[in-house]
Amino acid sequence: MDTVTATRASDGPVVATDAYRAAFLDWLACAHAGTTQHAARAARHLGNGVLERIGAAGTAGHVLDFDDTYLPGLAHLSAPTAPVALVFGAECFATIGEALDAYAAGFEAMGALAEASHPALYEGGWHPTAVCGIVGAATTAARLLSLDEERERAAVRLALLRAGGLRAAFGSDGKSIQVGLSAAAGVQAARLAEAGATIGADVPQGPAGWEETFRASWAEPDGTSRVTGNWIKAYPCCLKAHSAIEVAAAAGAPDTDLTVVVHPRARQAAWYDEVEDGLQAKFSIPYLTAYTVLHGPPTTPAAFDEVEPEAAALAAKRVSVETDPELGEAEAVLLRDGEEAARVPFATGSPEQPMSPERLAQKAAELGAAEFAACLDDLERPAAELARAAGL
Repeated sequence: MDTVTATRASDGPVVATDAYRAAFLDWLACAHAGTTQHAARAARHLGNGVLERIGAAGTAGHVLDFDDTYLPGLAHLSAPTAPVALVFGAECFATIGEALDAYAAGFEAMGALAEASHPALYEGGWHPTAVCGIVGAATTAARLLSLDEERERAAVRLALLRAGGLRAAFGSDGKSIQVGLSAAAGVQAARLAEAGATIGADVPQGPAGWEETFRASWAEPDGTSRVTGNWIKAYPCCLKAHSAIEVAAAAGAPDTDLTVVVHPRARQAAWYDEVEDGLQAKFSIPYLTAYTVLHGPPTTPAAFDEVEPEAAALAAKRVSVETDPELGEAEAVLLRDGEEAARVPFATGSPEQPMSPERLAQKAAELGAAEFAACLDDLERPAAELARAAGL
């Protein structure tokens, strides 16, 4: 694919390279497959306006919890930016190349803020993907509207008025819905800025502003490419459980007690011990460990269609979770009867252990999106054609 650049004088060029293309394709595949999920159907029921369709696409892209994730900020950077690039891009008669440009700019704006505010947002009970995602969505929309630098900054500041999202929603429809709402609200802010709405420059960092309210650090793009730290998920569940899944794969027969040791932040993300449905199971280290011991890693969304009774029983009987702040945030250690049996610092899909191009293509194909890769190669193709093909 040819290189596409989106330039803003204050922060230098943003380049839509193959890394952005891979992340966008990954999100697109997840969104296409996610349209049949309950949360996405509910979001789509809100209406046919562009904001409603953006909200539904944002929900669909995140509902499987299979979409790409930026570990340094513990946020899904495509989840609120890609639906804006595609659906609002179609509304703006953008080409695929223009949509990718806008997506890359939003991805980096969101990534800079998520990284600077981590772990403060997480520790405060916030969902960084939704809280920071509104900034990424507003930036993406501002680029599609060709706003100048002053208007783009106004769009971001206006977007902050709607920032929100709670970790308490994990394991429910609310997790993906709040991301979809964030995407739509970012577009609203950009359209308000386009119409001339004004807002004080102190909203991000001034008294009673974003920093003070969220008790986190504000940041804007600084020329650093966050896409190089992006994960493409190998398993459709909480990223903080991926290394637990891979140590469990080395556990062998379930005939002894197993303890999974993780960083405390992983326990904050995946806190369920007993699970009632597939959404909760995605955020349960004991269940995911037991499932993997019995059946191998859960590599497809179908693994979470329902709770597997034998895995739930094994989790309750044999699997416990401990935390160790000395571990890396993505690291997991498996203890068998108190002795270390396996250790995974970074799971498959991380920048340290990236998936092969063949496995990435296989993931897209399994999600029913094999043909979308070729669409992204045609930068002059209307974004509207891709949105229709994906059912968004």
